[in-house]
Amino acid sequence: MELIDISPLVSERIGVWPGDVTYRRPVSLRVEDGHNFGLSSLATTVHLGAHADAPIHYVAGGRGIHEMPLTHYYGPCQVVEVPVARGARIVPRDVAVALEAPRVLFKSGTFPDPNDFTTDFASLSPELVELVAARGGVLVGIDTPSVDPFDDKELLAHHALARHGMANLEGLVLAHVPAGLYTLIALPLPLEGADASPVRAVLARDQ
Repeated sequence: MELIDISPLVSERIGVWPGDVTYRRPVSLRVEDGHNFGLSSLATTVHLGAHADAPIHYVAGGRGIHEMPLTHYYGPCQVVEVPVARGARIVPRDVAVALEAPRVLFKSGTFPDPNDFTTDFASLSPELVELVAARGGVLVGIDTPSVDPFDDKELLAHHALARHGMANLEGLVLAHVPAGLYTLIALPLPLEGADASPVRAVLARDQ
């Protein structure tokens, strides 16, 4: 079985949403300094790199990430390439293939460098979320920082997900992944009450 990493490298260079907490990893102890082990800590946004949102991120009284079903983040998955313009919402007519899996990752190519946060990335339309839901979908993902546009205050795609109890993944890296069917593995951490969690997202397929 082949595992394909679809998570960006996490470093102090990685971009985060403007105004959010950047990634820092202070080192307390180093073996190189004579200590018998190394220690470090993390300070950053939970919406870091490849991550899963929780409903509490966009719905009052919604579930925290520790309450989301793990089954949403593991199982049959389809990568769908959608040639759309920067800043566009992906709509059903942009999808030129049949949706065959309950987890669908949209490859837009509009956010090519995770270390360079740009705001004109593509996002999902609520109609597209409804389409995936109607076909038994439990998760959608995208290779941009958000399923909604940068300046959207209504979060229409997020709320469409909430209506159907669906999960999402954002910040994926899909440029090297051919369209097709895979098995998704992208489990969030059980962060009690948190509005998101970073994930190590990978796709599995038989060689």
